[in-house]
Amino acid sequence: MPSIQTTTGKTGPNIPLAIVCGCIVALVSFGPRSAMGLFFQPMTEARDWSREIFALAIAIQNLLWGIGQPIAGMSADRFGTWKTFTLGAVLYCIGLVLMAQAETAVALYLSAGVLIGLGIAFSSFSMVLASFGRIVTTEQRSLAFGIGTASGSLGQFLFAPLGSELIEGIGWQQTLIVFSGIVMIIPMMAIALKGKASLEGSSQAVANQTLRQAMAEAFQTRGFILLTIGFFVCGFHVAFITVHLPPYIADLGLDPAWGATAIALIGLCNIIGSLASGYIGGRYSKPIFLSMIYLARAAVIFLFLMLPISPLTVLLFSGAMGLLWLSTVPPTSGLIAVMFGPRYMATLFGFVFLSHQIGSFLGIWLGGKLYDETGSYDAIWWVAIALGLFAAVIHWPIEEKPVPRLVATATQ
Repeated sequence: MPSIQTTTGKTGPNIPLAIVCGCIVALVSFGPRSAMGLFFQPMTEARDWSREIFALAIAIQNLLWGIGQPIAGMSADRFGTWKTFTLGAVLYCIGLVLMAQAETAVALYLSAGVLIGLGIAFSSFSMVLASFGRIVTTEQRSLAFGIGTASGSLGQFLFAPLGSELIEGIGWQQTLIVFSGIVMIIPMMAIALKGKASLEGSSQAVANQTLRQAMAEAFQTRGFILLTIGFFVCGFHVAFITVHLPPYIADLGLDPAWGATAIALIGLCNIIGSLASGYIGGRYSKPIFLSMIYLARAAVIFLFLMLPISPLTVLLFSGAMGLLWLSTVPPTSGLIAVMFGPRYMATLFGFVFLSHQIGSFLGIWLGGKLYDETGSYDAIWWVAIALGLFAAVIHWPIEEKPVPRLVATATQ
């Protein structure tokens, strides 16, 4: 594996330390939210809620995560990374504590939905990737993005069994309190990422571009629009499976522990998938690679529905889906960096991620709603297959090249 080197010279940040601390931030931020599905059954049973109520709360969480992401990106680009991560950690912590005390649907929507959603937005792995994009060379960005994404996956792998054991041992309420304490590690680790987007070494055209001009340029670029639409599908798949796979497995007669095992295995295999994606995305066409990922997702879901349910098919599905889970992130973020450069990457990726979280909202909410209406998850699985095919088609024509502004400045 090639080493990660700085582009900022002797006065730049400590790159290895920043990478390590950024990976820990990604792990801690992604861990608790990836275990939300484990609270599904104990909370709905304890509060006598329908599945739609809990699903809507987590859907709101994902939507607020998406809405808050561009704002968090602007905050990091303007005020610095550490302040942004600290605000996110505080909101995340308060949300987890209040979620443990929620006794009404409204309280759940405000805590698990609004507060945790905004907390994740201001402390998520996508913010870590934007930080990495500013401190490593162009050739190493894809690999760095893969490492950061894999760290989030490691959080999923660790927190799924941790959450399951804690819920069984101390109850779901105390588990949420424990998670809230862990989240406060983020501000300490984010110190190594402290700073704003640097203009050092930038051309005058890049340095003079305002945030508003960068946003206008992006939304006038066909590839950015297609990338934004396509990332909706990623959010739909990931969020629906994260929240509804554990109860789906239990509904089909398997021990509920297989649900936690499935989520953990997805996280474990996604470590491999994310690292491989970072490597592949740095050497081959990112748009075509993204098309292949979405096509493979559709095929894996189809086979899972067609085969008889068993522990083996759950493990096979989880392993295969894990390899494809967040493998979309390195090439997606890499395309943004290629097209527009790293200066406003946190903001621009934030808008792409908003689309991802709208997909997450619909995947989670529709999963709960259709289940309550039909008593089955079959319809939503077929929607997921169709969306995978759609995403495979629209990513193919994206052009992996800088916008004319960057091409013109490069030739000057």
